[in-house]
Amino acid sequence: MTSLAEIHRSTEFAPIDYLVIGHIAKDQTPQGDTIGGTAAYAARTAHALGLRVGILTSCAGDIDLSPLNAVNIHSVSSACTTTFENRYTNRGREQYLRSVAEPIQADAVPEPWQQTPLVHLGPIANEVSPDLIGLFADAFIGLTPQGWLRGWNGDGKIQLLNWETIRDILPLADAVVISLEDLADVAEIIPAVAENCRLLVVTDGPNGAWVHDQGLRRHFPAPRMQEVDPTGAGDIFAAAFFIHLWRHRDPWEAARLATDLAAKSVTRTGVESTPSREEVQAVQAKVH
Repeated sequence: MTSLAEIHRSTEFAPIDYLVIGHIAKDQTPQGDTIGGTAAYAARTAHALGLRVGILTSCAGDIDLSPLNAVNIHSVSSACTTTFENRYTNRGREQYLRSVAEPIQADAVPEPWQQTPLVHLGPIANEVSPDLIGLFADAFIGLTPQGWLRGWNGDGKIQLLNWETIRDILPLADAVVISLEDLADVAEIIPAVAENCRLLVVTDGPNGAWVHDQGLRRHFPAPRMQEVDPTGAGDIFAAAFFIHLWRHRDPWEAARLATDLAAKSVTRTGVESTPSREEVQAVQAKVH
């Protein structure tokens, strides 16, 4: 198991191209605990897309970080790791929050990383301070706000909050990716959400994604795949979309790339569902 101390000694805040901010999580499954969270899936995807990657997170020493050996990690000290139990039923996914690591504030960002050109805010348990956006005035800001839309009851069961709780944050991002599930599957509110975003993508699992850009709206269907594990597909989509959009400024092409990579991911389990470099290259050749 790779420890946090080992990771801190090895990175020394080397320059990075892509910084994802959010908790690395521990996902409880019938097969045992696995690493999870937007930060983990997005970071591995960004690395496969050829970027130098950093994660700003908070977790304890009870999680195996070896699947993230290829990326730089800086962790806020915490007595516990954010832990989810995911249950998949005929009604969809039910999530239970079992523990939450320390919040991530603006003063936790290492100074060398404040110059990162592409920053992805990926809260999963309301742990990321929106004030972080102000540190990156010259960066492309990608936002997956699902963690700001999660509340939980005394049993830890996740309950969705009204999207208007993040209304003032949405315009600060260059692009926002959110799932229809995180909007309580209420498609009627999407136009109101889109009005508050520079660019909005709403993902809908096997139904693909809708891109809303400057009054234009386009649907990108997902290739049909034999689903094994959908966990992390939205995070893979978001990272691929943000990176391609940042590089090429083409939201339609970015959506095609991200949709294909996310669809392929559901055929594998856990963080091993993130794409390989060869897979990325094959999809890139197809969308260009």
